[in-house]
Amino acid sequence: MYQIDFQKPIAVHFIGIGGISMSGLAEVLLSRGFRVSGSDSVVSPLTEHLQQDGAVVYEGQRASNITDDIDVVVYTAAVHEDNPEFAEAVRRGIPMMTRAELLGQMMKNYQDAVAISGTHGKTTTTSMVAEILLAAEADPTISVGGILHSIGGNIRIGHSGCFVTEACEYTNSFHSFFPTIAVILNIREDHLDFFKDIDDIRDSFHTFAKLLPENGLLIINADIPDYRKLMGDIACRMVTFALENEEADYRAADIVYNEAGHASFDVMKRGEKLVHLELEVPGEHNVDNALAAVAVAEALGVTGEAIEKGLDGYTGTERRFELKGELGGVTVVDDYAHHPDEIRATLLAAKKLHKKKIWCVFQPHTYTRTKALMKEFAEALALADEVVLAKIYPARETDTLGISSANLAVELEKLGKKVHYFESFDEIENFLLENCVPNELLITMGAGDVVKIGESLLGL
Repeated sequence: MYQIDFQKPIAVHFIGIGGISMSGLAEVLLSRGFRVSGSDSVVSPLTEHLQQDGAVVYEGQRASNITDDIDVVVYTAAVHEDNPEFAEAVRRGIPMMTRAELLGQMMKNYQDAVAISGTHGKTTTTSMVAEILLAAEADPTISVGGILHSIGGNIRIGHSGCFVTEACEYTNSFHSFFPTIAVILNIREDHLDFFKDIDDIRDSFHTFAKLLPENGLLIINADIPDYRKLMGDIACRMVTFALENEEADYRAADIVYNEAGHASFDVMKRGEKLVHLELEVPGEHNVDNALAAVAVAEALGVTGEAIEKGLDGYTGTERRFELKGELGGVTVVDDYAHHPDEIRATLLAAKKLHKKKIWCVFQPHTYTRTKALMKEFAEALALADEVVLAKIYPARETDTLGISSANLAVELEKLGKKVHYFESFDEIENFLLENCVPNELLITMGAGDVVKIGESLLGL
C-alpha cells in the first residue's frame, strides 16, 4: 500500500471529490499544505468550498484530469476500473489508494483516534461526540457524514491529538483503519450487494474490533445479540451501553418525552447517575446514540459538565429528522433513513408528535437492498398512516434484478396498507398538495434525492 508522509505534502487527486467523506479528507490535506485536485459529476457547495480553499476541481470525470504532476490518486468503492480517470492513472502507473486507506493513514497521526461504526446511527453519534468535545474545548478534528451546523459543514480541522470519524463497514472499508477507540452501535443486515449474510457482517465487525491495540478501548452496544461471544477474543478493554441489557455499563433511566418527542433522561454509569441530558431530537434511538457518545466522552476524559453542555439542546445534522418548514399547516420533515430499522425508529419518533396523520414519502435506495429486505421495508413503512413511494434511487447500481418500488407497494398492500406509487416527483408533489391537510406530518425519507420533494413544496 502507498504510504503518505503527512509531514511532506504532495499532490493528491480525488476521483469523486464532492462526496461527503472525500471532500472532508481533501480539506484535511489542504490544511496540511498538500496540493489537492479532484473531479465530480456535479458542482456542489462542498466542491465550491474546496475550490475556495485552493483545490482544483473538475466538473465531470475524464482522462485528461489525470496529469503528470499527480503523486497519488484516491478513489471510493463507487469508482470502478472502467472509470476514465481510474484507467488513466493505471496507464500512467500513478500510485492509487482507496478513501478508507487514506483515512486510516490519517488516523495514525493522532493520539486518540475514535472510529464510530454501526449499521446505522454513525452520523448522529459522531455529531454528538463532536458537540461534547467542542463544549469541552478539546479542539478535535472531526469527520462526519453529514452537515453539522456547529462546525459549518462536514469537517473540522483541530489542532489537538484527537480525531473522530465515522467508520463504514461497506466493502470492509473500516478494516483499513487504525483506531485507539472503536464504537459499535449496532450490527444488522445491510449492504447485501457486498456481504453474503448477517454472519458475514458480524465477522466484518469482529475484524474491525480486533484492529484495536491492547491499550485501546471497544465501546459496544450490549443489546447486540451474543455480543460477548462475538467479541470474546478482543484483547483490549471493553465498555458497554444499552437500552435493554441491564448489565451494560451505561444505561438510560427515567426517560421522559415531551410533546415534540424529544427525550430527557439520566445517564447511569454502573448504577450511579452520571449526567442528566435533554435532547432536541426525537426518538428512543437517539437516547441509544447519546449513551454511546457519553461513553466516548468519558474515555477521552471529558467532564460531566461538558457532556451536559454539549448534548443539552442537541438538534442533529441535516437530513436527520430535519424540520424543513410548514406548508398550509402541514409540518414537513426530511430524514435520511434508508434501512428498515432506521425507518422504524424515525416513524416511531414521529408518532410521539401526536399529529393527525403521518405521511411518509419513501424513496428506496439501491435495488439490492430493496430486494433483500423487501418484507422488512414493508413492515417498517406500515407504521405510517399514508405511504407514498418514489422510484428506486440506484446510487452505484444498475437495474439487473427486475425490482421496482411497485414490488414494495405490493408487499405493503399485503399488510392491508393503502399505498401510492408515482414515477415522478412532480406527480408526488401534486398528489400531496391535493391530499395533505393541516396538523399532519409529511416526512420525505431516503438516502437519495427525495429531499427535493419537500423543498419544492416549500419553495426552498
